[in-house]
Amino acid sequence: MYPFVRHLRLTVATLSCCILTATVWAAPAKPQLQVTGYVINAELDPAANKLSATAVVSFTALEDLTAPVFELNNGLQISKVTDANKKPLEAERLTNNSTVRFNLATPIPKGSSTSFTFEYAGTLKGAETSPVEGIKLASVEDPISILLYAGRWFPMVGLFTNRFTAEMHIRVPGNERVIGSGSGVAAQKSLPGNKTEYTFNWSKPGFPGTIIAGKFIDPVTAGNMRVYVTEKHKDYAHDFASQAEREFLFMSGTFGQLDSSRMNLVELPDDAISAAWAPEITAVAGSRIAARNEQRLLSNTLAHQWWGGQISPATLNDAWITNGMSRYAELMYLEDSAGKTAFESAVMDVSAGALAYDTEPLSTLGRLDPFSPQFQSMTLEKGAMVFHMLRWEMGDEVFNKFLRALLTQYADKSVRGSNVEAVASAQSQEQMTPFFAQWVDGTGAPAFTNKYTVFRLGDNKGFRTIGSVAQDLDLFRMPVELRIETDGKTETRRVDLSGTESQYSVETFGRPRRISIDPQNWLLKSTPDLAVRVAILRGQQQVAQGDLTAGLIEYQKALDANKNSSLAAYRIGEVFFMQRSYQSAANSFRDALRGDGDPKWVEVWSHIELGRIFDLTGQRDRAVNEYRLAVQTNDNTQGAVNEARALMQKPYKREQTEN
Repeated sequence: MYPFVRHLRLTVATLSCCILTATVWAAPAKPQLQVTGYVINAELDPAANKLSATAVVSFTALEDLTAPVFELNNGLQISKVTDANKKPLEAERLTNNSTVRFNLATPIPKGSSTSFTFEYAGTLKGAETSPVEGIKLASVEDPISILLYAGRWFPMVGLFTNRFTAEMHIRVPGNERVIGSGSGVAAQKSLPGNKTEYTFNWSKPGFPGTIIAGKFIDPVTAGNMRVYVTEKHKDYAHDFASQAEREFLFMSGTFGQLDSSRMNLVELPDDAISAAWAPEITAVAGSRIAARNEQRLLSNTLAHQWWGGQISPATLNDAWITNGMSRYAELMYLEDSAGKTAFESAVMDVSAGALAYDTEPLSTLGRLDPFSPQFQSMTLEKGAMVFHMLRWEMGDEVFNKFLRALLTQYADKSVRGSNVEAVASAQSQEQMTPFFAQWVDGTGAPAFTNKYTVFRLGDNKGFRTIGSVAQDLDLFRMPVELRIETDGKTETRRVDLSGTESQYSVETFGRPRRISIDPQNWLLKSTPDLAVRVAILRGQQQVAQGDLTAGLIEYQKALDANKNSSLAAYRIGEVFFMQRSYQSAANSFRDALRGDGDPKWVEVWSHIELGRIFDLTGQRDRAVNEYRLAVQTNDNTQGAVNEARALMQKPYKREQTEN
């Protein structure tokens, strides 16, 4: 599944803020038909923002079909549809959910295969006709046109779940290149009228439904990576390719080799989604490439070649498998490249996202709009935590074998939650049903309390600690790590918990001074710190929707839970800045500087925001001083130091259209 996430700058979890607007979701409870393949001929006219296409759609009826329904972008008008016998069909447009319905005089029997031929055209520009409100997924423009799979630019069914083959013939102006899945460059030919046609073939069932065209310069290569960017971003192409090559090699070593090792890295327009993927394609917004802050976004998107491409969810109830594992692959690469501390910090952020909307079991999320905050947060963040906890239960070696076994057994197929459970049980040689019942079929997370008594052992043999761990979920059953800090060395123990209270006994040579439950955050659990993070995350999502008042309410909840939260104060300052309440914003940014300093980047960005406020209020000397303080932090998170240096040279001015 695509990592369809809208990235606010410096979110609680760098990649956790999800798409926050959505159209009506009306996917059928049970699929009516299975599309097996496409033959598409399409022409792009960027000058007129127009797409013209013919699509032959081959499909099999999964039930007796009297009124088949296909999804199609509202910006595209159908001029003609014929069945396999060239007989015209009448199509009914349903714009409320971007679908086309046919009322057939003669039903198509269950199990039979046939085809429809669609002829259609229309204007695709910006996000006006997008199936997801406010998010550009299909647009024919200069210098980059995007026809993303989720943009429904061709008649389709089973978003993210229906695997298909595709043969595509794409015609564009002669000065443009086209990137698609399969053999593209080798099948390029010139046509009259200064046009070029690119042909792409993807012969095994998958999701080869994305086409990106534009005025891309000659590709930059690094290993098997080929980078396509516009002239504007050519200086960043080599570093982007090198970063992708490192990440791709890590994932190939972890998950196994893909059938195709070729990867096209493509620039997306800045006003589109942050990232998208298709077989052999990883696309990232040009601004993220230029800012060199795409590392985690890139690793998440690359991971979908395995988790979404090699295997895919059988239904949207199973989307936590591929979305969650793509997020966790991102964290695994972070652990490998940046170390354990960065990894543990990211896990805390993901935990906050997992708890933000935890009112619906993962196994029943298919009834929700796949672009809704709850669906995105749960499948990405809680899905990732499910795999994180599986890793803790299994151990690293068995966990890696489990991942490879899952990818091997279901290669080029769809996978269900029950399949994941079966493979996990087989690889761990443990009955994993209780684990999946708790974390996939249930909701909530335990809140641990620990009581213990320390006894001195005779003959100078040390100390025995007898205690109990209590939590509020009656069916909870998992191992947990205890960290025992003593007068001497710190020791760890693994204790099996079951039910609302579990006893333990630990012997140490030194006297225990403190005992921590799950100190490395292997388990998803409720803590006061996470309550603060969850409130901030929900506030960010409200602000992204444009509801600043609701965002402030959530941020205030975070401050009520932790009055020293630098992050909550910073977020409140952002909202006041948006509202042009500069004095209130400045007060909040100063509170952020006086707070707990978590996360560290709040310091550098608070100085920058204070500098901007001083610039806007005509106090240039004070502004420059704040920018200088920002540079002195030597913290270049999200390009902060670069931004501060630029602002030292040129005062900040708020654009008239800035919201």
